[in-house]
Amino acid sequence: MFRPRLMHRGAAPRSISNLPLLRSTAVPKRPIALVQRSRPSTCRYYRQIPEEEYRRRLAEARPLLSNRRAKTLETIGTTKQHRIFILVCVAAAVVFYFANSQKVPVTGRRRFNFLSEDWLKIFGVSGDAYVQELRREGVQFAPKYDWRYARVMSVMQRLVPVSGQADKDWKVHVILDDGAANAFVTPDGHVFVFSGIINLCGNIDSLATVLGHEIAHNVATHSAERLSAAIIANLTSGSLFLLFGLLPGLTLAGLWTLTGGRYVQSLIYDLPMNRKQETEADYIGLMMMAEACYDPRHSIGFWERMKVVQSQSRGYEVPEMLSTHPSDGSRIEKLTQWLPEAMEKWQASDCHGGQGAIARQFREALSHRRFMGVAW
Repeated sequence: MFRPRLMHRGAAPRSISNLPLLRSTAVPKRPIALVQRSRPSTCRYYRQIPEEEYRRRLAEARPLLSNRRAKTLETIGTTKQHRIFILVCVAAAVVFYFANSQKVPVTGRRRFNFLSEDWLKIFGVSGDAYVQELRREGVQFAPKYDWRYARVMSVMQRLVPVSGQADKDWKVHVILDDGAANAFVTPDGHVFVFSGIINLCGNIDSLATVLGHEIAHNVATHSAERLSAAIIANLTSGSLFLLFGLLPGLTLAGLWTLTGGRYVQSLIYDLPMNRKQETEADYIGLMMMAEACYDPRHSIGFWERMKVVQSQSRGYEVPEMLSTHPSDGSRIEKLTQWLPEAMEKWQASDCHGGQGAIARQFREALSHRRFMGVAW
């Protein structure tokens, strides 16, 4: 039976609206004095504070910012000194961008990257944390005695020596999902392969196409490039908005987001960069699988099957300019152009990747930055 708690001396009275409904048999012999408070509150903490103490704290409350600090924030970006400082920061960001630019051997494009692999381990997503997150969501992984896990491991054992990253702690995870034809690699060397793409490959040469492509993203440090671009873009855009002042700048930033400015930036810069990264990974992965003694001709057959599967599942193909990946037709065309070079590597390879391994050459080329035409 519910027994009402009697008020103690000095305790704040309860509001009538907060009192529980009582049965007639539960009413105590001594009535409770009820006082309607003028200050409604739903917080239990404040109901335990006496009214006098509450009023005293309210009277002594001070604003978070003094008038002087508030006026200082209002004048940010409006004075001559502030604008000069912001322009210097923007100019320094531009110089920093070109000082850390690199020319990519495959596509010939210039890219910006200032993060090393050690910094990427700090800012990037940990593969172990991602595995734990997937397990919490109920994702099932193939055990090590599963034939699909064994097949992926056998291909990785031949691709890793030619990747130039044999010292990395590679870990394989096969996700049991036959409806997903996908694979990806985290920067710290965790390889995730869906069982659906293993079934689509059909043979180890096609599987080497997929794994070589994913390893190539780590070889080219594409994750570091994307993170570097995001950091410098946010700093530069934020500085430019501050040129109009703090409050007007925040307003413009909000309008930029609401009116789809981020999508325009993605359409002009982010999506083309992602497509070029995929093209570079296709080329590096093709040469790597050839150096590991996998038949590169199977790569074209794999992407032809992938094109059929995607057309059947979607019913349409996303325009290439709106996608993060090149179209399957563009990929097949590029692979056909690169196939003679890959066949030469396949026939001349010792299956272990010698000094002329494409991955090693690629990483050596990206190790040199170029500023105003001068390498350093």
